[in-house]
Amino acid sequence: MANEKERSLFPAPDSGVPPEGDFSLEEILAEYGGGLERQLFQDAEDLPDELADEPAEELPAEEPPAEAPRVELPEPEPPAPPKEEPDEASGHTVESILEEMADEPGPPVEIPPAVPSGPAAPKAAPPVVDVEQLDVPSAPRPVPLETVVEHTVEAVMYEQQEEAVHEHLAPPLPVRFFKRRRPMEDTEEIPLPPEPEPEPDPEPIGPEPDLWTAAMRHHKAFAVRSRTRFAALLSALPPTLLLLAEQQNVTVPLWSGDPKFQTIVLLVCLALTAVFSRHVFIKAIRMLLRGRCVCEAAISLSALAAAADCGSRLLLPSRSPVMPYAAVACLALAVAQWGISWESQGTYDMYRAAAVDSNPPYLVTNTGRGACKQRGSIPGFYTTASRDDAATIWQAVLLPVFLVATFVFAGLSSFGQERKADFLLNWSAILAAAATFSMPLCWGLPWSKLSRHLQKTGCAVASWSGAQKISAHRCMILTDTDLFPPGTIQINGQKFYGEEPIRAIAYAAAMTRAAGCGLERIFEDYLKGEGGSFELAVDFSFYEEGGYAATIRGETVLLGTASFMRKMDIRLPGNLNLKTGIYLAIEHHLSAVFAVKYEPSDNVDFALKMMRRSHLLPVLASRDPNITPALLRRKFNKNIRLEYPDLTERVALSEVENDRGDLPRALLFREGLLPYAEAVAGSLRLCKAVRRAAVLSLLGSWVGTLLTFYLVSLGHYELMNPLALELFLFLWTLPVLLMADWTGRY
Repeated sequence: MANEKERSLFPAPDSGVPPEGDFSLEEILAEYGGGLERQLFQDAEDLPDELADEPAEELPAEEPPAEAPRVELPEPEPPAPPKEEPDEASGHTVESILEEMADEPGPPVEIPPAVPSGPAAPKAAPPVVDVEQLDVPSAPRPVPLETVVEHTVEAVMYEQQEEAVHEHLAPPLPVRFFKRRRPMEDTEEIPLPPEPEPEPDPEPIGPEPDLWTAAMRHHKAFAVRSRTRFAALLSALPPTLLLLAEQQNVTVPLWSGDPKFQTIVLLVCLALTAVFSRHVFIKAIRMLLRGRCVCEAAISLSALAAAADCGSRLLLPSRSPVMPYAAVACLALAVAQWGISWESQGTYDMYRAAAVDSNPPYLVTNTGRGACKQRGSIPGFYTTASRDDAATIWQAVLLPVFLVATFVFAGLSSFGQERKADFLLNWSAILAAAATFSMPLCWGLPWSKLSRHLQKTGCAVASWSGAQKISAHRCMILTDTDLFPPGTIQINGQKFYGEEPIRAIAYAAAMTRAAGCGLERIFEDYLKGEGGSFELAVDFSFYEEGGYAATIRGETVLLGTASFMRKMDIRLPGNLNLKTGIYLAIEHHLSAVFAVKYEPSDNVDFALKMMRRSHLLPVLASRDPNITPALLRRKFNKNIRLEYPDLTERVALSEVENDRGDLPRALLFREGLLPYAEAVAGSLRLCKAVRRAAVLSLLGSWVGTLLTFYLVSLGHYELMNPLALELFLFLWTLPVLLMADWTGRY
């Protein structure tokens, strides 16, 4: 029987169970104790929620057992080769324990698998065992420790072989002693690296003609429009002069007291003015085809309404016997003709200046920090210059509302007042007030003033879009050559300390060339004059303290100001006191000192004063360690205000000059800071003038519309006669004329 029981406990190798061997107590517990504990917890977690939430059964009170020594179970290890070693506690091997158990009388007793003991183990209630099924004697008897160990090993091995049978035989432990463990969660999530910002798509460049071809086309348009503007003004003045003479009680033959003759004269003058100002109608139709309703469309509609009102005066006896508003429409057409003529002149001057050189030395574009002078090419300039101005955009949005309002107001003041014959009279009056004289001048007049001024200074701005882009931030990025152009920096002396002059000059030239600062040209010319050869600087780096470091021919070379040398622990002679000196150190030993002299330029001084008057902030992006705000205040104006960013940003901004970024907003054909400042300052003034004029014109249009509607609805035509309406419109035009003249004066 012992052999059969041994075979049942330790199956043959073919069954997939490890072969029989001798194990110590610690090895047995280490091998199977951890697995049993995990299985018990897994069984508790796999139970349904109803059983997990079931209240615990009340157990009879019993005396607490004696506190057992705490045993820490080691981590499971791979099974070791079988050894027959006696147990340290009992001195018996597994085989001896089995033989003793086989000789013991009595039926076998099924004992459930033991749970881990110790303070951390849950205190499980004794399982309920069916006595009749197990055939266990009613009288309890003590069980030795060896028997418990033997049955524990048997249960674990049997569980691994047939898990389903184990679940059937082993009664489930109450789950009230186990807590459902939450799934493991990450206590800290490592944030993903931010995605790089997508680069903005470059602005598309459409088909562009040659700039000289564009200049000739606009020159032809300017010649045609300017040829008829004086004729339009002459044909528009007679009605106003006749009305003024009549108001002064001056008798004019055939005019005074003859409404029919007056109406015919007004119709003839209006027709002649419309013929001479035909370009106003052409532009209105062209812009309407593009989906934009501009002031030329409102003026054309006002002229047509005035002509229709003259016809109603001749044909409708019930119309009110007041003077038509054709005189106002004639002046509006003449002013609009002058406005589009000035616009053509400004565009022609811009393209003529831009066509001077097909490869201009510099262009001005916009960056995140303000206007920047770059080296580039012309493509894209025509595309930028062809975009609409701010006045056109605002008028296209608001004028349709104004025109609809004039039609509604005319109906309310005529049909609503039971005066149907006065509809055209009231509509022509309200339209004349809505189509102010200042609207056609908002863009054309200041643009012509600025383009004529910039042409003389050697630069060209790409119309409204270019001016708005480069003046939006009110900042200008200035580099070394902008503030001190070639010829203003000189080497005033030098001194060498134990170093060959040619070698020291070559090292200094290599450092300034790698730095890309304004000192590069003077040191290269100095080296060529001495007959030296150029060196190559590697591992180049900038320092915030005002200097550079690099490696030349395997030697560490430093170049910078006196403060930079002291911070780099370079010993300097005590008798040197140079504010703008350049020091050279090789292998941390002073090798040469160069006295550099910076001469201020009159053009740069004038440009800085212009920028200050125009409220433009210079952003100093210098690489020369000597060019600092303190030096600029000594050489130029003490009250100069500028921005001096940190070294990294200065280097990045100075590199933008060699890039080809956005479309060109302006072209520069002369060296120096003055043309650059002229373009940006003029663009800023142009944008201010156009915006203010557009706002003032639209405000005057709305005020005139409401005022005229109020007076004509009451029938007070004597208060809003043609002369009074012309005076009202001229008063709103006067500020626009002053702002346009202010654009070209800076």
